[in-house]
Amino acid sequence: MSRGRGDGDLKKRLITWIVVIVIICGCLYIYSRNSGTSALEYGSKSLRKLGSSYLGGEDDGDEASNQSGEDPQDDAMLKSIPVCDDRHSELIPCLDRNLIYQTRLKLDLSLMEHYERHCPVPERRFNCLIPPPPGYKVPIKWPKSRDVVWKANIPHTHLASEKSDQNWMVVKGDKIEFPGGGTHFHYGADKYIAAIANMLNFSNDILNNDGRLRTVLDVGCGVASFGGYLLSSDMIAMSLAPNDVHQNQIQFALERGIPAYLGVLGTKRLPYPSRSFELAHCSRCRIDWLQRNGILLLELDRLLRPGGYFAYSSPEAYAQDEEDLRIWREMSALVERMCWKIAVKRNQTVIWVKPLTNDCYMEREPGTQPPLCKSDDDPDAVWGVPMEACITPYSDREYQQHRAKGSGLAPWPARLTTPPPRLADFGYSAEMFEKDTEVWQHRVENYWNLLSPKIQPDTLRNLMDMKANLGSFAAALKSKDVWVMNVVPEDGPNTLKIIYDRGLIGSVHNWCESFSIYPRTYDLLHAWTVFSDIEKKDCGAEDLLIEMDRILRPTGFIIIRDKPSVVEFVKKHLSALHWEAVATGDAEQDTEQGEDEVASGDKNLRP
Repeated sequence: MSRGRGDGDLKKRLITWIVVIVIICGCLYIYSRNSGTSALEYGSKSLRKLGSSYLGGEDDGDEASNQSGEDPQDDAMLKSIPVCDDRHSELIPCLDRNLIYQTRLKLDLSLMEHYERHCPVPERRFNCLIPPPPGYKVPIKWPKSRDVVWKANIPHTHLASEKSDQNWMVVKGDKIEFPGGGTHFHYGADKYIAAIANMLNFSNDILNNDGRLRTVLDVGCGVASFGGYLLSSDMIAMSLAPNDVHQNQIQFALERGIPAYLGVLGTKRLPYPSRSFELAHCSRCRIDWLQRNGILLLELDRLLRPGGYFAYSSPEAYAQDEEDLRIWREMSALVERMCWKIAVKRNQTVIWVKPLTNDCYMEREPGTQPPLCKSDDDPDAVWGVPMEACITPYSDREYQQHRAKGSGLAPWPARLTTPPPRLADFGYSAEMFEKDTEVWQHRVENYWNLLSPKIQPDTLRNLMDMKANLGSFAAALKSKDVWVMNVVPEDGPNTLKIIYDRGLIGSVHNWCESFSIYPRTYDLLHAWTVFSDIEKKDCGAEDLLIEMDRILRPTGFIIIRDKPSVVEFVKKHLSALHWEAVATGDAEQDTEQGEDEVASGDKNLRP
């Protein structure tokens, strides 16, 4: 079968140009200096009207803009986009508690619904550029940034005083230092990580277990020191915390250059497919795992790989007061019914392990709770999907595979380029996978050649691939000291499974909405056909440009790889965004490298 093969019509739609756009150093300072009064504006109708002339969007009904009889393209470009009021320098549109208050959303606080995504309707969107806080500086470079950041960039010191006895962070002059401590590892995350490896009898007290453990979910991560210190063991953590009373935890993590995402275990599934993580971790994360028939623990179960671990450091695991003992007894009974086994329990920490097969599930007494999920439940459907208090069993194919050879994944780093078992879910062959890896290796080399006059080895740290497909863009960067947030569209094949199988991390997302992250997060955004996809949706390309500006750091880069009309459209918006085009390349130069097959787009690759 020839899924993914491109015919002549498909190739005509394929990318033909590359434009690399660099944000001018310090341009956001200009924003803040030029915006003495509030420049807040709701709605983006006029901007979406702009996009229709270049991207073929539907007319939004704003007839007044074209009554003069002039060609709308002649007057299409704004001279500038207004700057938001300074008080919105940390705006996260879909996690904005002011919006929840203003719109009087009726949310169940006990279920953490107020920490979940609630996006503004188009009429209430902020059509303005987010300014940095006063005194903002170009972030300190990795790896030094793991341990120290500029205080002006995140002018919040309440965590330093609140956690002063736990060694989380210390304010020293114009910097904030991170000694690596945590609530349950005052003496450093590195020693705590080694202790967990020792508990599991892994060689040399290294937690990656000779490359068998790679992807980690750190729930309630604080300032992500656990994830930061895992990186030296060739492990990568998705550090997860809500925008709660300690709302700047994730902001600190990303400023440090540590992978992180704003999210909460509430009522909706986390935006990751099933079987994504080898290890889940919770150190004093203050989550009620017993609520709603264990639904939150069952969400972790969905995300863990066969034989995956859950490391839990909390009073319930060791304290002897009556309430902690009650919680421990009930939690132990719950995980036993889920067929998890205690791998080891020592001091403050217990580590459970998930079964490799369905055997234990089949041997439970009829009516045992929690039940197995229904056969029509898709464990990989995650965008806006409610959690279910049920156990996701393995498919027949997975069952046979796990009985024979566990997860079937090669150890890291070989798994990055080894065709993973779940390729079959999308109709991909090993040859297509290998070709995709080769094509993106060539493209990334070309990107770096274009960027080389503007970057040093430590210029880039936090990267995002806005349409990651199989994750080959990120795989091609293995030799660079960077990490990549791989984003997969919510309405396409969930190839994020392949990305996690490769030992990379990412999230499902809809680019008609803002990303769940703070402003000034990423050093580079890679947008491969993302704007062409926006054409097909009821949202505007200008809204996307403003969102990209929000999450990009000052002096950051954007690579847009798309059809010529998109590139021209973006060029017309450069001055309004205060961006500078530094290089343009013709993608025809690498058509022989595979402008077809896997690289041709999600919609044509569905099995």
